[in-house]
Amino acid sequence: MSHLRRTAAAVAATAGVLALAACGSGFSGSSSDSGAASGSAGALTSGKDALTVLIGSSGDAETAAVKQQVADWSSSSGTKATVQAASDLNQQLSQGFASGKPADVFYLGADTFANYAKQGSLLAYGDQLKNKGDFYPSLVTNFTYDGKFYCAPKDFSTLALEINTKMWDAAGLTDSDVPTTWDQLKAVAQKLTKGKVTGLVTSNEYQRLGAFMVEAGGNLMNDTSTKATADSAANKQALTYVQDGLKSGWWKFTSDVGAGWGGEAFGKGLAAMTVEGNWITGAMKSDYPSVDYKVVQLPAGPAGKGTLQFTNCWGIAADSPNQAGALKLVEQLTSKDDQLAFAKAFGPMPSIESAADGWKQIYPDYSAFIDGASYARGVPTAAGATDVVTDVNSKLASLKTADIASILGTAQQNLSALQQ
Repeated sequence: MSHLRRTAAAVAATAGVLALAACGSGFSGSSSDSGAASGSAGALTSGKDALTVLIGSSGDAETAAVKQQVADWSSSSGTKATVQAASDLNQQLSQGFASGKPADVFYLGADTFANYAKQGSLLAYGDQLKNKGDFYPSLVTNFTYDGKFYCAPKDFSTLALEINTKMWDAAGLTDSDVPTTWDQLKAVAQKLTKGKVTGLVTSNEYQRLGAFMVEAGGNLMNDTSTKATADSAANKQALTYVQDGLKSGWWKFTSDVGAGWGGEAFGKGLAAMTVEGNWITGAMKSDYPSVDYKVVQLPAGPAGKGTLQFTNCWGIAADSPNQAGALKLVEQLTSKDDQLAFAKAFGPMPSIESAADGWKQIYPDYSAFIDGASYARGVPTAAGATDVVTDVNSKLASLKTADIASILGTAQQNLSALQQ
């Protein structure tokens, strides 16, 4: 799955970029003019039209895996389907919708999905999925707009704490010192801060710091992204904790140490710990194979455990002439077998609960990521929220000396305006 590394715009599960995936068709007869109204998933359009699948790929492994699974489904169903890896997914999606000829099936990020749902570009097919009840409930919430479950979550990522084990051991720390509270995180980070090494280094973005908001009992919006909650006391408490760490020097932002993202600071030995998602595992393997590290769940905050989740869904175009075939394809691609095949090929975490144990068997050292699914919270998905979060991130860059109340107050005002 293509995802986060350097910037917050792109979201979903392996070593993607924050720099940011059924069987027989059985449908005959009618062509696209027999379809349902835009956005509705009542009577689906069907026919012999070949399906086009547009993905935003993290690399050759992901592209090959998706092409293989789609080809297998196509062979068994008798419905032709082709896969294209987009060079700029958001741009190509927008162009397709504007031209009236979008791809039938496509990757769609949680941060942009509401915009397309609002304008009627998407088929709301979620309630027709045979495996609807197997998806993590929080992921279903991420792709619900105006009370309708629009699209099947493709996979997802959560944030966890990565620890350089060599530095950990050198500081005299043991497994019993793995932090489970904010106070403990501060204590071990202070011990690990020495010379060019900072105990904890993260990006300044909400997409990392927001995990601490959740741990304090807050977030920028409520779970359904229908109400702004940015200026809550919980969020202020979380950012105050981060600010105190920055002032004390045991926490630094990646820009402070000359790194582009947390994984780079961690890989280069500038950070003893960082907060990243499971996409970091691929980057460490390819770019910093000599660094030994372990992954643990984020420490609990005043309100308990918390983390952020990032996800994509399989969107289906409202204008697709073969919605029925597209739905069958998505059901296969989100099946347990296909999702575990994707996991083996390029690492994403399955969006269905029944595949969690299978993923842990493949990646036992990274179980902390999927263990966080039970308490993970999503980023705001309201139409227009991405621009507000971008503004928040620009202000968080100077959090060390910033007025926290001002940052959160502006975010509250801007997010509230989206609901009017």
